[in-house]
Amino acid sequence: MTPGRLLLITLFLLTWLTGCQGPTLKIEPIAPTESPSAKIFELEERLTAGRAGQLNVLSPTWYAKAESYLDKARYGLAHNDAANAILENVAYGYAHLAKAEEFSQQARATIPEVIKARDLANAAGAASFSFPYLNLENRFIGLTLDIEGGHPQRARKFSDNLAQDYADLELRAIKEKTLGKVRDLLTTARDNGADDLTPTMLAIAQKALDEADQFITEQRYEREKMQEKANFALFQAQRVEQIMTLSQKLKDMSPEALALWSEARLHQITDQLGARDLRNESTDLQLENIIQSVIALQDDNSSLKNLRQQEATQYNQKLAELQTLIEAQQEQIAALEGASAKARQEHEQIAQKEQELKTRLEAEQRFQQLFTEVQELFTTDQAEVYRQADSLVIRLKAMQFPVGKDLIMPDNYPLLSRVRQAIRNFGDPQVIIEGHTDSTGAAAVNALLSQNRAEAVRQYFLANGTFDEDRITAIGFGSDRPLAPNDTPQGRALNRRIDVVIKTEKANN
Repeated sequence: MTPGRLLLITLFLLTWLTGCQGPTLKIEPIAPTESPSAKIFELEERLTAGRAGQLNVLSPTWYAKAESYLDKARYGLAHNDAANAILENVAYGYAHLAKAEEFSQQARATIPEVIKARDLANAAGAASFSFPYLNLENRFIGLTLDIEGGHPQRARKFSDNLAQDYADLELRAIKEKTLGKVRDLLTTARDNGADDLTPTMLAIAQKALDEADQFITEQRYEREKMQEKANFALFQAQRVEQIMTLSQKLKDMSPEALALWSEARLHQITDQLGARDLRNESTDLQLENIIQSVIALQDDNSSLKNLRQQEATQYNQKLAELQTLIEAQQEQIAALEGASAKARQEHEQIAQKEQELKTRLEAEQRFQQLFTEVQELFTTDQAEVYRQADSLVIRLKAMQFPVGKDLIMPDNYPLLSRVRQAIRNFGDPQVIIEGHTDSTGAAAVNALLSQNRAEAVRQYFLANGTFDEDRITAIGFGSDRPLAPNDTPQGRALNRRIDVVIKTEKANN
């Protein structure tokens, strides 16, 4: 059966299931006093987290319905619809999202082998084989639709074959894409004289390739290790290319020129670190000076993090003490006044509302102050900083990646350092790194590329241990959220971006 026919069947099943009454929805009404824009943003954040958890493929019908209600709520907000109508759409969105979460759990319990095989195939780049990959994806959606439709046995029946087919495509991707690229790199290196110029590095890379190829042939079911060895071989082949470039540059230099060049590189690092100039000492001592300076900076960062945590703990304790004192004073006032239970309750409610308003005003003033501070960190060419409900978004306009890669280039480091500073201004917030691409190429390839780029930025922020791993999330949206039409070079350039979403304490609460 062709992928096109499978896709038609999938769409038919999706439409059929959407039209059915299905399980009873539990609609939790939203208080009419709530802000429609804030609730829309909260639903959007929940859907974003759901996509990161693959709800859009593990429960495609319910997730799509949740998104449709989000779109209705957005439309209502843009056209000044009544607040209760907007909040009703948000409530329905939450209800459908809850069902998507429920069915995704069923899918993970029913077809875990297929889900893992699919994840591994995606990691290997299987999406680049458009026709066979689309075939597998259609079959995968068919299984999750079976689960949504109350037929888990049927989904389980076909899961083994699909898991094996994903594994076969993963193996093909590793051999043809990753190892194929390694062979091409080594062939080019040999053609350019690597046997004479960089024989040691060439031998290291060739050994990594041979070991990966042998392991894949003999241990094809050790899939994670297989991908690890293939990636290591690619890394070593790329090293050959860089060592050759450097060797070409250095081969005609005199010993003195080479020594001065090496000294200059070490001094450049020393100068950036603010460390002592030790060019009058041995190279080993200069290198140790750099290492110890980096260790000292890491210790400073760790100390700063611990200090912030201590300050936050002390602040929360003081806040709790003040709150207890306020409550005690309120009780004394009520007792002295000899108010009835009803009157005292009304008094407490008024006091509570006043306190909530005061707290909200203080938080709003603090957010506005931080918002201004973050804006001042960037020029208009570097980033666009704007507010989205109670979160702050930094759109990195100057962030550029090599075509088709997730490598962060060194000229982006100063920009990311400013982003790190912006995050620190908010203490220890929850941060979401969003990767986006234009629509050029296959959607699955774009989704993987955007995820890898977002993850690369996340790893950059985690590299020095300044932030907790569980406070920063990376999500790739591919081309699903364009800012402009993709039919012009300018529009495509706008759509290729990294957005950093800082969820403030207000948003988290």
